[in-house]
Amino acid sequence: MTSVMPAGKIGRALSKFIAWLENYGETSYDHQTYFAGGIGGKAKELYYKKPLFGTISVAPMIFSEAFMPSARCFFWHKQRFPIADAHYAMGFAFLYESQKEKKYLDKAIHFLEVLEDTRCKAYPYYCWGYPFDWVTRNGTITKNTPLITTTPYVFEAFDQVYSIDKNEKWFEIMQSIAEHAISDIKDYDYSETAKTCAYGPHDQAGGVINASAYRAFLLTSAARRFSKDEYWKIAERNLNFVLENQQASGCWYYAADNVRDFVDHFHTCFVLKALAKIERLTGHEGCSRAIEKGVAYYVEALFDREGLPKPFSQAPRITVYQKELYDYAECINLGVLLKGRFSELDKRVNHTVQDLLQRWQKPDGSFRSRKLYLGWDNVPMHRWAQSQLFRSLCFLLYQEKETGPK
Repeated sequence: MTSVMPAGKIGRALSKFIAWLENYGETSYDHQTYFAGGIGGKAKELYYKKPLFGTISVAPMIFSEAFMPSARCFFWHKQRFPIADAHYAMGFAFLYESQKEKKYLDKAIHFLEVLEDTRCKAYPYYCWGYPFDWVTRNGTITKNTPLITTTPYVFEAFDQVYSIDKNEKWFEIMQSIAEHAISDIKDYDYSETAKTCAYGPHDQAGGVINASAYRAFLLTSAARRFSKDEYWKIAERNLNFVLENQQASGCWYYAADNVRDFVDHFHTCFVLKALAKIERLTGHEGCSRAIEKGVAYYVEALFDREGLPKPFSQAPRITVYQKELYDYAECINLGVLLKGRFSELDKRVNHTVQDLLQRWQKPDGSFRSRKLYLGWDNVPMHRWAQSQLFRSLCFLLYQEKETGPK
């Protein structure tokens, strides 16, 4: 991937963002704020149980999200999100690795210490989830229930900082996280060679593609870190589930349940990122083949005519926005992981970064959350996706300095 921006421009954008973060604080509203409280949660629950009446009940929230997104503050309060803290920890760790300034390592450690305190304490091992009740089509997942789509990011954050400072406390926490992924997250048979993992401890079905991809990566990483082949044996079954569910086109549906067959941008990136990381650790040829097919689909179907990320190639419902910050963040993360392997992907990432820095960063340093059909959603949300975007730019800057002219 050729240089997308002078490192100085990326660095200045990050400096503005860090100043904003210091001033704004580490709690925020969220994409789910509309539905995290009692009223919104009941409306969403009705939507899944009785779609006609439910559509009427959620209409005010959807209208607000489309036309008055700042009104989400009336539905729920600001919160701290472990998945965001993990991304901030990784971002500051990348800054330390590229800049060698201790203040960045101190910030990364700060977020790890916060994560120590915010784990799901009802469980014996270290694990993390959402700080709100999450209403889904399969029921309500209560707050502080660990999720396999959150915990692997925290593992990755502890692993990254441990590689820098060799603090044995981080090592022990990573061991605990791996044991959680084995003990508390169930597997369900899918084929003779594949198993699908649960989304959380109470999930009775599995089937979500990115969930199995996340667990496969976590346990592959843990197998290498702790020299435990039994972790890889479990990871390989989840990996096979992901590989077996890649469609002929190269895409993955959200779930293998014949219901949630939508294809969106950032979940596609989640799956491809996990495969890329597993490939790096193992040289797995199945991952390499799936990545080639997946990237071909991704660059063709999940970018618009301008070459910028679009939310869906196959949407589950009518959307109220045109562009999503989360898609930009994950596009950059994936692009850096696969740097130089796919020329069309490199072009898309280059253009995405340029558009991001030209149009999405606000004067205060934060980034716009969504491009709506009329205007922008300018409410900064750490989980959706200020932290992911910060991490992606820090990762990009780190790689630019590693591979650029010496």
